[in-house]
Amino acid sequence: MPPKLFAAAALLAAVTPAFAQTCSTGILQCCELVEKASDPAAAAVLKSIGVVVQDVDTLIGLTCSPITVIGVGTGDSCSASTVCCDDNSHGSLISVGCVPVTD
Repeated sequence: MPPKLFAAAALLAAVTPAFAQTCSTGILQCCELVEKASDPAAAAVLKSIGVVVQDVDTLIGLTCSPITVIGVGTGDSCSASTVCCDDNSHGSLISVGCVPVTD
């Protein structure tokens, strides 16, 4: 195995378990804004796409993008809010059921 490929595989193997422990419900997300479903900005987006959230205290991530393991150390970091969300099925606009991730 070429040295660069070996180093990349070793990095991936070392980083993957940490990410798996951090986010057990899906992919880590980087969201520009994280608010309760009852907050005006989140409520407006939820209403506009027809998503109904049962608990108004549920955290909603707005304008989210996935954080990939491969991106670790290559500038694919999050300068906003890093979260783990239950429902990322609404595209990058909104993620539902988010929990902040802290290191």
